[in-house]
Amino acid sequence: MPQTPLSSDARDPAFDCVLRAWRAHEAELQAFLARHARDADAAQDLLQEVFVKALRQGRGFCELEQPRAWLFRVARNALVDAARLQRPSVALADELPAPAADERAPVDALDACIARNLPWLADEDRDIVQRCDLDGQTVRAYAEARGLSLPAAKARLLRARKRLRDLLVARCGVHFDADGSVCCHDGPRAD
Repeated sequence: MPQTPLSSDARDPAFDCVLRAWRAHEAELQAFLARHARDADAAQDLLQEVFVKALRQGRGFCELEQPRAWLFRVARNALVDAARLQRPSVALADELPAPAADERAPVDALDACIARNLPWLADEDRDIVQRCDLDGQTVRAYAEARGLSLPAAKARLLRARKRLRDLLVARCGVHFDADGSVCCHDGPRAD
């Protein structure tokens, strides 16, 4: 712990408050950090970080009802932050294969089928699918603009999506995998 050249009457009372709490809990904080840090040097660095954060709290630290709990919470957060910084990284090869320019995800390739089948939906279904799914309007904003409750708008959107899905299966030959995601489609069928 750093030594201060100031006499006790020249120091800030908040500093004394932090020092008292630090002296009372430093040993157990150090043991806690030593158990959980990757090595002794890292534990010492984290211990110093906790001390500095306590000092920065100043008078706010003195007003804490449970300074020990605060110190341990800061120590735990410091451990988590250090672990995040130490995540292993994988080196990438110097030459990565370029993605195929014309290859699109199956669901992305449905745009032509969706455009062809939107007119087949009822006006109410087409409107909510267009606004919420294609134009990006939130369901809440859609509900407010139409004087609907949020649950009613959500139910309307779910029903409209189901009807569009049924159209896409029937008119575009859309197929789904075991997870329910679009895996492929045959393309637009003749009207």
